[in-house]
Amino acid sequence: MAAKRADRPGPCPPLLENRPLISSHEALEMMALFKVLANDTRLRLLHAVYRAGEPCVGDLAETVGMKPQAVSNQLQRMADRGILAFKRNGNQIHYRIADPCVVKLLDRGLCLMEEVRGGRG
Repeated sequence: MAAKRADRPGPCPPLLENRPLISSHEALEMMALFKVLANDTRLRLLHAVYRAGEPCVGDLAETVGMKPQAVSNQLQRMADRGILAFKRNGNQIHYRIADPCVVKLLDRGLCLMEEVRGGRG
């Protein structure tokens, strides 16, 4: 049985060291996921969604200083990959982070960046 991690709610998948080597197919899937995340606008939007909870497109557009249509296009790309989920409320669409692993990934990326910038590690 895999160990539980305190920083991850719900059932946890096996720890990385207990997983078999990723397959070529899994590596390609992960690469596609990282390609979606490897965009400055989408990373800023992801952080803004997390900070706001379930913001609508218009609020996010104002937060990041972009046009709502451009924001909507970027959010849809992340929703298509399962990174974000959305619900419609009249003519407004509200987005939320679909999985807590996404938050951890963003947090770990910021942590790594800060450590590299600070010369630690």
